[in-house]
Amino acid sequence: MAREDFKFFHDFRVRYSEIDGQNVVFNAHYLTYFDVAITEYFRHLNFDYSSYPAETGADFHLVKSLVNYERPLLFDTEFQVACRTQKIGNTSLTFWLEIFDKDSADRYASGEIIWVNTNQTTHRTERVGGDIRKMLCDFEGEDIA
Repeated sequence: MAREDFKFFHDFRVRYSEIDGQNVVFNAHYLTYFDVAITEYFRHLNFDYSSYPAETGADFHLVKSLVNYERPLLFDTEFQVACRTQKIGNTSLTFWLEIFDKDSADRYASGEIIWVNTNQTTHRTERVGGDIRKMLCDFEGEDIA
């Protein structure tokens, strides 16, 4: 996707503790960047994620994570993670994320995260609620459901 296809970005800077012996961000940290970006995406939408399980009895479980590594992220690089909801399924949310240089359209990585809404008592999947669907569709401004 192009940088212009995203409405939400979260800023980061590579910390020394995130690099490996090759002076490149260790691969597992990309998923942490994605997780933080999704959390901030929901915060931006004023969604109270911490109260969701108490209010609904459900919570989202990660069922898929994919990272495409394109360019090495080096120590002290300033970058942004772009996040969007790509699809709302019956019981799932699919997020698409891309890591861009902070000041350009140069991309370091891209990826997909899929969550499934799960009843915390029965451990069975449940339909994603109408409030979440509306919030995400309104923000993304297109038919993602």
